[in-house]
Amino acid sequence: MKTFREDFYWGGATAANQYEGAWDLDGKGASISDHCTNGSHTCPKRLTVDFEEGTLYPSREATDFYHHYKEDIALAAEMGFKIFRMSINWTRIFPTGMEESPNELGLQFYDNVFDELNKYGIEPLVTISHYEIPYGLVETYNGWYGRECLDHYVRYCETIFERYKDKVKFWLTFNEINAGTMPMGAVLSLGCVKGYTGPVNQVPDEKQVRYQALHHQFVASAKVIKLAHEKYPQFKMGNMTLFATKYPNTCNPDDILKAQRANRRMNWFVSDVHVRGYYPSYMDRFFEENNIDTSYILDGDAEILKEGTIDFFTFSYYMSTCESADPEVSKKVKGNLVGGIANPYLKASDWGWQIDPKGLRYTLNEIYDRYQLPMMVVENGLGAYDKLEEDGTIHDSYRIDYLRQHIAQMEEAVKDGVDLIGYTPWGWIDVVSASTGEMAKRYGFVYVNKYDDGTGDLGRRKKDSFYWYKKVIESNGKDLD
Repeated sequence: MKTFREDFYWGGATAANQYEGAWDLDGKGASISDHCTNGSHTCPKRLTVDFEEGTLYPSREATDFYHHYKEDIALAAEMGFKIFRMSINWTRIFPTGMEESPNELGLQFYDNVFDELNKYGIEPLVTISHYEIPYGLVETYNGWYGRECLDHYVRYCETIFERYKDKVKFWLTFNEINAGTMPMGAVLSLGCVKGYTGPVNQVPDEKQVRYQALHHQFVASAKVIKLAHEKYPQFKMGNMTLFATKYPNTCNPDDILKAQRANRRMNWFVSDVHVRGYYPSYMDRFFEENNIDTSYILDGDAEILKEGTIDFFTFSYYMSTCESADPEVSKKVKGNLVGGIANPYLKASDWGWQIDPKGLRYTLNEIYDRYQLPMMVVENGLGAYDKLEEDGTIHDSYRIDYLRQHIAQMEEAVKDGVDLIGYTPWGWIDVVSASTGEMAKRYGFVYVNKYDDGTGDLGRRKKDSFYWYKKVIESNGKDLD
């Protein structure tokens, strides 16, 4: 019976804007994340054009990987990591996104990080842009709405590809690129918020703007993948999708059709473009019914998309939801930027995210049946309130239970025939929440002494899950007790 391959990539995932800190050191410019305030489960974070005195902007310090990278990578190595998912801060390389020449101090920092990973035999998995578009591009072009961003992104990729060609093999062009299909993605992913000052999850929705910006990301991704395939054949180029699995709420055909439409728009659209290299036919009706003028798709774009398809498929998986065509069904849930109808068969996290390990097996099978590409689960985890005991311990059995169940279902998917090559649970060390801007929602195997009011000495402490995950890696997923 199949199980995890011997060369399976066990590791963990982070993002520079939530982890790195040092937001204005050594030539780094401001990204859109640096303009986002803190928030909470009940009070949404905000985007501000100007920095407000007395307001906390948590990405500025985050959990300070910039000054703790050696210590943190040593902790990852102690757990036995084979791969370390991270991202590069675009504004550490090009402070406004529009410079002709890169910032050498920024390039040197990532040289140091990759060298440290190499010292322990850990493979870097690098997300090129993870929710941190340079704010200069937001001000100048309204983010990815402006096609001009294409050339700036390509220049950025050309720079880091050439610099790190001997240090990085696995690249992801954008994080959760399908966030652009949702209103909240206008801020986090697309940067289409010029002059906006409201709560991040209440941006007035402009579908025309979002889908135009998303198209520009598609073309940018394809261009740099084509470049990599031609100039750096050793590279493996991937996508990254927020996979928000949708079930029909009942066997009513109306519910089934609604779930199909939701899965197509949310999950399959961007993936079909990345893997197949063209827009799926079902989007024609969506664009027509939503009055989206697709004249932004220029002559030559179709050829670029076809020439820049991915080598392996990666996605985040946290939860599933249901879809109902019945307007009387109102028990809704939210989580990971998406919402839906609550599933009565599932429990939920402290933040209301429904916990569905078997949904991960289902999702892996659905994706692999569709595309037949090697796959990685590059985000999966439980955000929870962790208690630091007086003796410095953190007992997070709930996190262990969550991960144990999901890893067991990944193995079932491997037995089903899925070519699964890696797993990097989200926030292997505590980071700032992307959706709420808080520290209280912790994911890590490592606790960071940092709090929602900005205080804390940033000390690192191992949680119980640290030792459990180390055992999982040592046994290649066989010992989940």
